[in-house]
Order: sequence, then C-alpha cells, then structure tokens
Amino acid sequence: IGAALAAGDVARARERLPHLCGRDPQFLDEQQIARAVVESVAENTSDAVVGALVWGAVAGVPGLVGFRAVNTLDAMVGHKSPRYRRFGWASARLDDVAGWPGARLTAALAVLAGGDARGAVHAWRTDAHRHPSPNAGPVEAAFAGALGVRLGGTLSYGGRVEHRPVLNGRGRPVRTADIERAVRLSRRTGLLALGVSAVGRLAVGQLMKRARGARYKARHKGEVR
Repeated sequence: IGAALAAGDVARARERLPHLCGRDPQFLDEQQIARAVVESVAENTSDAVVGALVWGAVAGVPGLVGFRAVNTLDAMVGHKSPRYRRFGWASARLDDVAGWPGARLTAALAVLAGGDARGAVHAWRTDAHRHPSPNAGPVEAAFAGALGVRLGGTLSYGGRVEHRPVLNGRGRPVRTADIERAVRLSRRTGLLALGVSAVGRLAVGQLMKRARGARYKARHKGEVR
C-alpha cells in the first residue's frame, strides 16, 4: 500500500487496503489511507505478534494457538452490526480479556523502540482511554506518540461512519512515508517482545520445575524417614 501511494496510485492502494483492515476504502484519500495503514500496523502488532508471544510464554503452543483463535473469531464476528450484534459481543469481550496483557506490553515496548519515548508515554497516558477499544487504545496511542503523528478521527466500517477521538493531538497528520516508519517500529517491537517472552517462558519453566520438585519431596518425605 505504501509503495502504491508513493507511486501516486491511490486506486491501487484502495484496492489493497481491505487485505489489511475492514475499513471502507472507496472514499479515502492518500492521507486517510496512510493513517488507516499505520493504525492497522499498530493494532496488528499487538494482536498478531506480541499477544501471541505472551500467551505462548504463559501456556506454550496451546496458549499461542488459542489466543490466535480467539482473535480471529473476534475479527470474523465481533462487530456491532445487525447481523452479529446478538452473539458477536461474546467474541469481542473474550478478545478484550485475552488481548489485555499483550496490548500493554506492546505499548510499553513501542515506548522503548520508538524515537520519542516521552511523546509515546504522554499519548498513551492522555489518550488511550478515549479509544473505544480497551486494547487498541494503548497500542495506537503509543505508536502515535512514538512516531510523532496524529491518529484517530472519522472512519467508515461496512457503511457505518464512526467518529473516533484523536490520539496524540499534538502530532502532525500521517504521511505516506510514515507507513514504513510504522512497519520498522512494529518489527522492533516484535523482536523485543520475542526476547521478553522467551525469558518469561524460561522463568515459567523454572517455576514449574521447582514446584514439581517441591511436591515430589513432600510426597516422599515420609518414605525417606
């Protein structure tokens, strides 16, 4: 999408956007498409990478696969539309709970990996709670502050217009070049999350090993005597 925008091919960028997010692309201009991409990169860093690593660290492969299943189910039916409203809410709430730790870790690592730690912290603390999603809010706000851009505003999903609060209002509007900057920030955040999760997994393994050893000693204490 960034390459298409850089080449001036807005029609091609609109065509590719639905592969990344569910936003209606037909009436978006270059700046709005770039903003949609940066917001989606930020949110997907949490949903597709960091959140999965966190649950993999906690519960191994079953935890990782289970988190991705919950997240995918939310993407499929967790919408406030007439078709899904009566049962999609359950998927959405389950995804909110499962995604909570990964979203906070993503925001914290974006602060460390971005170019403006102070701006990222300020946007996270000031604007995250204003976002309708409890998990996308911290992530998008931290990315906005780290990149020095302004996210949020009017958007359209499935013919339904939403007016979301602005994140990092003191930032500038998103430009096409910010797509690549967001991707690089996402990669750095993912690598940091991989390191944190690997260390966490080793720590969990050591705790479980010690717990098994303590139970074994307690069970055979009488036999040794």
